[in-house]
Amino acid sequence: MLLIGVDYHPSFQTIVFFIEETGECGEQELDHSDGEAERFYRDLQRRGCNAAEAKGLLDLDPRPPSERTVTITSRRSSAATT
Repeated sequence: MLLIGVDYHPSFQTIVFFIEETGECGEQELDHSDGEAERFYRDLQRRGCNAAEAKGLLDLDPRPPSERTVTITSRRSSAATT
C-alpha cells in the first residue's frame, strides 16, 4: 500500500510518502506553476491508485462517523466593504 500525506500551499505542495511493502519513504516538493503536481497525481491515477481526502483532525476522532457532528461556520466579516 502507498500512503501519501500532503501539505498544500497555493504555489506548491509538499508530499511525504510511505510504501508499506518495501518500507521506502520520502519527501518531495511539487510545483504547481510548471504542472509537476498535476503530472504526479495523473501518474498515480494511471497506476490505479485510489485516494481518500481528510482535512483537519476529524480522522483522530475515535467515534464512528455516524456519531460525529460537524458544524460549519462562516468566517466572513460582517464589516461593510467599499
